[in-house]
Amino acid sequence: MSPAGMRPEPLRSPLFGSMDRFPGGIMIIPLVLGSLAGTFAAPALDIGSFTSGLFRDSALPLIGLLIFAVGTQVNVRTGGAVMAHAGVLLVAKSFIPATLVVILGLFVGLDGIMGLSILAILAASDNSNSGLWVAYTSKYGDSRDRGAFIGSALNDGPFLTLLFLGTSGLGEIPFTALLASLAPLLLGVLVGNVDPRWREIVRPTPNIVIPFFAFALGTAIDLRDVISGGLSGLVLGVLIAPLTGGLCYLGYRLVLRRGGESGVGFAAGTTAGNSIGTPAVVAAADPKFQEYVGTATAQIAASVLVTALLAPLLATWMLKRSGHLESMAEKAAVPDGEDPLPQH
Repeated sequence: MSPAGMRPEPLRSPLFGSMDRFPGGIMIIPLVLGSLAGTFAAPALDIGSFTSGLFRDSALPLIGLLIFAVGTQVNVRTGGAVMAHAGVLLVAKSFIPATLVVILGLFVGLDGIMGLSILAILAASDNSNSGLWVAYTSKYGDSRDRGAFIGSALNDGPFLTLLFLGTSGLGEIPFTALLASLAPLLLGVLVGNVDPRWREIVRPTPNIVIPFFAFALGTAIDLRDVISGGLSGLVLGVLIAPLTGGLCYLGYRLVLRRGGESGVGFAAGTTAGNSIGTPAVVAAADPKFQEYVGTATAQIAASVLVTALLAPLLATWMLKRSGHLESMAEKAAVPDGEDPLPQH
C-alpha cells in the first residue's frame, strides 16, 4: 500500500503496453515473433507436450474458441447499428471482392494472373484479420465498430472461400466442409441466447487468445517461403490493403454515414492469419486444387504480413487526415455497457 499522501506507482506494462501502442499490435507482434520462431527456431517448437501444443498447434482451436465467444455476443441488443456495421463490412470486405475474383476466375481459369492462382487471390481477399480488427477498434473505435467483429467472424476462415468456389462451379465443395467452418459461430449464438451468463464469462476471450493464436499462426509462416513467394505475394498484400480496405471505407462513409470516422474501415483491409491454411482445406475438399497449394500458401503468408502492417497504418493515416484520430481514441476509452467485446 502506498504511504499516505503519495500517489500509487503506475502499473508498468512493458510487454502488453508495447504491443498495445502499435496499431493492431496485439495481433501483429506475436504473428511476427511466431514467424521468426518458425523460420529460425523450428526445432524448439517440436519438443512436444504443452510447449508444442500451445505455441505451434493451438491456432485452429483458439480461433474456434474466439469465433464461439463472438457468437455468444449476438443477441437482440447486438442488433441495429452494430449489425448494420457488421453487414457493411461483410459485404464490402468479403462478398464484393469474392464475387469479383470468381468472375475473374471464370474468364482466366484457376491458374489466375501474374503468377497468382484464383485460389490464392480468393483465399487472401475474401476474409479479414479479425484479431487485428478487434485490437485496432478497441484503440480507435466505439461499440458499433467493435461489435462489427461479428461480420469478421463469419469471414475469418475457409467458409467463404469454400462457398464461392462451390457455388461458382470453380470447385466441388461438400456441404459438410461448409458446415464445419460455421458450426462454432452458430453454437455460440445458441449458447449465448439460451444462457446470457455465458456472454459475460467469455467476454475477455479476445484479449486472452489473440496473442497466442497469432503466435501459433506465425510459426507456420516460414519467412523463406514468403521470400520464395516472390514479388507476386507482396503485390497481393499491397493491393488487398487499400482496395478492400477502401471498399470498407466507402461502406462506412456512404452507407453508415460515419463521415470523418470512416477511415477506421481501412483497418479491415487485411488477410486473415488462418487463411494460410485455406489452400490445404480447399484441396482436401477438392483435389484438383492440390497443385496450387504450395505457391498459394506462400503468397497468402506474404499477404498476411503485408496487410497486417499496412491496413492499420492506412486507417490511422485516414483518421488523422480527417481530424478524428483523437476523438476515436477517446470513444474507445469510454466504457459502454452495450459493447459486445472487451477493450484493451
